[in-house]
Amino acid sequence: MTSNDGGIDIGQLSPEQQSALEQYTQVTAQDIKDAVLLLERSQWNVQIAIAKFFDGEGPDPIAEAMATQDHIPQESSRYENLQESFVTAGQIFGRLPPLARPDPAPRIVPQPSATHRPPFLLAILFAPFNFGYRAFSTLFRTFFYIFTFLPASIRPRALTTSMTSGWKGTRGRRMLMPRDTAARFKREFEEEYGNTGLPFHEGGFAQALDLAKRDLKFLLIVLMSPEHDDTESFTRETLLSPEVVSFINDPANNIVLWGGNVLDSEAYQVAAEYNCTKYPFSCLVCLTPRESGGSSTRMSIVKRLVGPLSPSTYLAELQTAVNKYAPDLASVRAERTAQEVARNLRTEQDSAYERSLARDRERARQRREAEAAAALAEKKAQEEAKAAERRVRQRDQWRRWRATTIAPEPDSSIKDNVVRLALKLPESLTAGVPTSRIMRRFASATTVEELYAFVECYDLINNTNSSEGNGKEEAEKPEGYEHEYRFRIASPMPRVVYEPNAAATLGNTIGRSGNLIVEGIIDDESDDGPDDDNSADGVDE
Repeated sequence: MTSNDGGIDIGQLSPEQQSALEQYTQVTAQDIKDAVLLLERSQWNVQIAIAKFFDGEGPDPIAEAMATQDHIPQESSRYENLQESFVTAGQIFGRLPPLARPDPAPRIVPQPSATHRPPFLLAILFAPFNFGYRAFSTLFRTFFYIFTFLPASIRPRALTTSMTSGWKGTRGRRMLMPRDTAARFKREFEEEYGNTGLPFHEGGFAQALDLAKRDLKFLLIVLMSPEHDDTESFTRETLLSPEVVSFINDPANNIVLWGGNVLDSEAYQVAAEYNCTKYPFSCLVCLTPRESGGSSTRMSIVKRLVGPLSPSTYLAELQTAVNKYAPDLASVRAERTAQEVARNLRTEQDSAYERSLARDRERARQRREAEAAAALAEKKAQEEAKAAERRVRQRDQWRRWRATTIAPEPDSSIKDNVVRLALKLPESLTAGVPTSRIMRRFASATTVEELYAFVECYDLINNTNSSEGNGKEEAEKPEGYEHEYRFRIASPMPRVVYEPNAAATLGNTIGRSGNLIVEGIIDDESDDGPDDDNSADGVDE
């Protein structure tokens, strides 16, 4: 797998290096090309690489040592005069002077001061001393405050200077959060010099440095000491001059202005880290990819302006530094824009691919569901067909078995305990024989259910009786089959329907004789009532 950012082949990295690259990019959101280069210079240590990204990358001692080894002079005889010896005296052993590189601009985050409360027992023991100290300090503050109303000519300077509040106050500077400290500096600066029009960044130094680094802008740091004699003249004559204010406010220059009072903790730490030895102090900070060996993560100090300067000199120095490093920032900005466009294009392509893939998956799911439904319907139809065929076979087997269990017709010589019935059968039960009226004698003890079985198996019984020399065909009762009669036997006048009851006998239900009709119940019952054609003829007793 090859990344599109500079042709870096991520597949050639080891799993540990890929994991370190993923952790680093999640924290810094840096380009893959620059991230791999910075991790290689940091020996693939994620913590060191992150620290270099935010605090700036200083000179690499290993690279400098290797560079100096490449320039070790060869031992050879040399002749030089006195003038040449003075020229080369500053070069130790003929070593070439290192290339001038801008100093790194560290990222400073002020740490809040921790307040340690004494133990409860010690607090009780020292409570009287604490009360006495507070009372004594309150008395002296009141005394010093009275001196502030005296004229300046007779006012003790040591006392009044220490008690002055606001811009020039040296006491009562309570430590605040970076944003609150910046707001206090801006408020006091405007109270002292009026509405200046300078766009001071209303945030901490670390936030201003991150803003300049993210948006590829210049960070102009202005540190002031209200107690310094040149602060007043520098501010009014140089910093607040129309040309300087216009230059700083010009959007084309991409300048972020941050100011601080060295009496505040954050500005004091910035002054210490940026080697501020004289006030007023100004320095210009920006991203220097070319000066930092191809790395685009280092913030460097590209210009220091120390002491009181005239407006023209101050502005000329700033313009020179801006014009020198603006092309580098513009190239990095164009590269980031191109990468952002490519990233957005890839995102849109991935989104379109995901939507197309989702549509294809939905079509495939619907097709699978339709195929599954069709297969289920076909399987169900096959099962129903098999079940219907099985029921037909079981019904035929049951009819053959039941035909063998029906008692034969009593002999005509028997007169007692016999029931004579005339049955009108439908053609479906007589195998298409036109004559569907039959006469038969049954024993009085014969059940109504057996009469139904006789009608159900009449065609089989008739065929068996008409066959010559063959006995009844043997058949077994089908297992698990409950037969349902698809007809009913009824008496036409008066109309009485006899259900297939295995307990009721013909003698008790019908009597000695009767005319009965067989009605099918598969189709809808006919609206026409029974007529004379459906009635059986009279039966002689």
